Amino acid sequence: MKTTPSRAKPKSSASPRTATARRKPAAGKAAVAVDLALQGGGSHGAFTWGVLDRWLQEPGLRMAGLSGTSAGALNAAVLATGFGQGGAEGARAALRAFWLDVATQGGCFGHWPGAGLAGFNLDSNPFYAWSQVVLRSFSPYQLTLSGSNPLRAVLEKHVDPMALRSGPLDVYVTATAVRTGQPRVFDRHDISIDALLASACLPQIFRAVDIEGQPYWDGGYSGNPAMWPLIYNTTAMDIVLVKINPLVREGTPDTPQEIADRVNEITFNAGLVGEMRAIAFVQRLLDKGLMDAGHYKNLRLHMVADDDALGPLNASSKLNTERAFLERLHKLGLAAADRWLKSNRGALGKRGTLDVRSTFLTPRSPPA
Repeated sequence: MKTTPSRAKPKSSASPRTATARRKPAAGKAAVAVDLALQGGGSHGAFTWGVLDRWLQEPGLRMAGLSGTSAGALNAAVLATGFGQGGAEGARAALRAFWLDVATQGGCFGHWPGAGLAGFNLDSNPFYAWSQVVLRSFSPYQLTLSGSNPLRAVLEKHVDPMALRSGPLDVYVTATAVRTGQPRVFDRHDISIDALLASACLPQIFRAVDIEGQPYWDGGYSGNPAMWPLIYNTTAMDIVLVKINPLVREGTPDTPQEIADRVNEITFNAGLVGEMRAIAFVQRLLDKGLMDAGHYKNLRLHMVADDDALGPLNASSKLNTERAFLERLHKLGLAAADRWLKSNRGALGKRGTLDVRSTFLTPRSPPA
């Protein structure tokens, strides 16, 4: 499927620099340039770790740019840091070290026995339940300990902003401006540890991150992930979306926590759905000959996801950082990427494999 958003650039600090990071292609074949768009979702970002781990092992692909939000932004920054230092193997090692370090920060609620992947949900954990009562009763500004973010020390250990600014990969990180509600995309010119923390700043848990006098919250509220920085600022025609947030949920939420969780899921998908609608609209105009194809970028869109495998997980599991859980998600992501590459590798550089209309736009009958 062809998609064709405009090349006309909006005002943005995004870098026009073309990435040069390459994997060795098969003999006689040029490497295919690919952009990666990485959704956020707390601990579920370990699924994306698995996808990236498999992707980095595939020959004949050249990463051009990465756009990420929240956990997706952290994955992008860690990968790019490792890639700049040691290529694909350096990126794989960096991602593994980062996620295992996240695990040492605490499966802070402890494991609560349960069956299968759903056993990593925290709803039945009394410590988690107590924390939710506290968070509903007090803001981060009223809790004396919430001025600190345990992610800062982890990111300072695993991300080198200077390497990102001079490295071969273009990285775009989205945060949401609290006062305007608009997305801000940080690129190689202004990316920082604070920008990454802002992109992953859930306002119920952390105080807003102040950057240049402006407060920022999680980027998921305005773009999860933002696709347009890749469209406007890299030369790649293929964009692969790694989706970890469900578009559809079974049943009707009927408790305060379930309602809040589903509202967050819908909100965090809204920006992406809006971008997909715009892409589909421009494509339809091009198909009808109503726009000049010479001025528009014919994107080839793809998506790696596993809604069935992640389906048993609810929002509470996004705060679970147990090593066993993160490694389980990594294996699921690795397997999902492997299946996708076996089925669709030949399409890269030739045609899109994501049906935007049926996946994101067509009304569907929800599960019972």
